Amino acid sequence: MRTVRCIKLNKDAEGLDFPPYPGALGQRLYESVSKEAWQGWVKHQTMLVNENRLNLADLRARKYLAQQMENYFFSDDVDQPAGYVPPGSD
Repeated sequence: MRTVRCIKLNKDAEGLDFPPYPGALGQRLYESVSKEAWQGWVKHQTMLVNENRLNLADLRARKYLAQQMENYFFSDDVDQPAGYVPPGSD
């Protein structure tokens, strides 16, 4: 088991088995994101695709998701679907 200091969860956790995305961004994710945090991104990405009705055949949609993925892990500027209320905040 490979352990990383997860940038998203701010703890040591099991690392990804391989870079989840091509290029430098994929390598950066591989080196600093845990499996647990990656699963959180997959759920968030699914919500973005569904709520925004993104067509993944569209290059603009793929670029948008790539930017959102980078923001999700490395900044606080992450889009939420309109009207989204995080669980437990009501």
